[in-house]
Formats: sequence, structure tokens, C-alpha cells
Amino acid sequence: MTTILVTGGTGTLGRRLTERLHADGHEVSVLSRHSRPYAVDLREGTGLAAAVAGVDTVVHCATNPRGGDEQAARHLIEAARRAGVRHLAYISIVGVDRVPLGYYRTKLAVERLIEESGLGWTVLRTTQFHDLVLQFLQGSAKLPVMLLPAQVADQPIEVAEVAAHLAELATGAPAGRVPDMGGPEVRTFAELARAYQRASGRRRPVLNVRLPGKAYRGFRAGGHLTPERAVGKVTFEQFLAGRFPARG
Repeated sequence: MTTILVTGGTGTLGRRLTERLHADGHEVSVLSRHSRPYAVDLREGTGLAAAVAGVDTVVHCATNPRGGDEQAARHLIEAARRAGVRHLAYISIVGVDRVPLGYYRTKLAVERLIEESGLGWTVLRTTQFHDLVLQFLQGSAKLPVMLLPAQVADQPIEVAEVAAHLAELATGAPAGRVPDMGGPEVRTFAELARAYQRASGRRRPVLNVRLPGKAYRGFRAGGHLTPERAVGKVTFEQFLAGRFPARG
């Protein structure tokens, strides 16, 4: 049995990961800004020492697209060093080194902090979760016309599959940068939108929009995809079938 601390343990991935680790018999603590007993804001670091005391492995899932991830990682690494943590595992995103999006650059910077931390470490990059793609499509469907990025594809993956793999990595020896993990299919956003409309019954015309900037060019070039690592099993349609009642 391994003693594990999951940061961001109440989030989309962290919650599934925590459930999986508990089911496998590990002692698991959750750290998030609003979860007792370790209600810690990693950007400030107050209370972090108590959270990592006696922990063998930290799985770092906490993130904030609005900023602060690098400072949070520095605090976590410092506390982990002092506590003698054996293994720090981090979940990242495919393409952080290829798509010049601000949030991706931050994720890459955190990867480098972990690699240089002196701790045993593992970094897993995955493609976007089904949940995030659905959230984007639902937001777009609130408008009279669904606006989609032209000539951009995605490779969504089931979060439970990522949680299962991350649990295996976290309970093993530090492995460094492990192979990327991608969803089973590369699909255009137009295809994903049509699948969402069929499942939800929400009908909207679709307009593909060309966007400016280097980040969009990176997405259009497929920098966030890993077709050679299409190891996920659950398709977007199968995911949607579990989110929407059968229609008929």
C-alpha cells in the first residue's frame, strides 16, 4: 500500500483518480482549495507542509488556466523535498511543446520545474478529455450558430482511462516522461459537433471560423494530437451516450 496525496483531487481527473486509488487499497489524501482537512491554495503554500507529511507519492493534478501554476509547482516541490516524498507524478497535455498557447507554455514550464526538482518524477501527457470537448460544444450551442475553429481536429479521451493509467504510474517507480496517451480517434470539430447534436437533440447550424495567431496555427497543424498513440478505447459517441438519455 502506498500513501498518496492528490492535488486537485476534487476536479474532473482528480476525483476519478482518487476513487481508483482507494479501490486499489491505497491510502489517499486530497488537497484542493476547498477540501478539508487540506484546504490549501498551492499558489500561497500555507498549510502545505502538513499535507505532504508522511506521503510517499504526490500526484499533481491541480491547475488553474487563469494563472499561478508555476508558483504552485514551486511551493509543492519545495514542500515535497522537505518531507522526503519519493515520487512526484504530473499530468500534462499533448502539444505543450508545439502549440504556443499561453496555458500550454505554463504547463511546459511546470514540467521543467518537476524534471529539475531533484525528486523522482513521472510526467504523463494526454489529449483533451471528452468532458472538456463537451463543455466547449455546449457553450457554442448557446448561440444561434455554433462557431467552430476551422480546419482543427481533436482527439478526445475518456477521463476514467487516464485516471486508471495515472494510478498505475503513481504507484510504480518514477519513470520520467512516459509515452503520450491519446484518444481512440482524431475527429474534426465539425464531426464532434454533429455527434453532440445527434446525442443531445440540440440543432444549430455550424460555422467554421478561421482564427488569427500562432496558437491557432499550431492547433490547425495538429500539434496537440498524437495519432501514433491512440491508446484510448472510449469514443466520443460512447461518452455522449452515457451523458444523454436514449432518444427515440
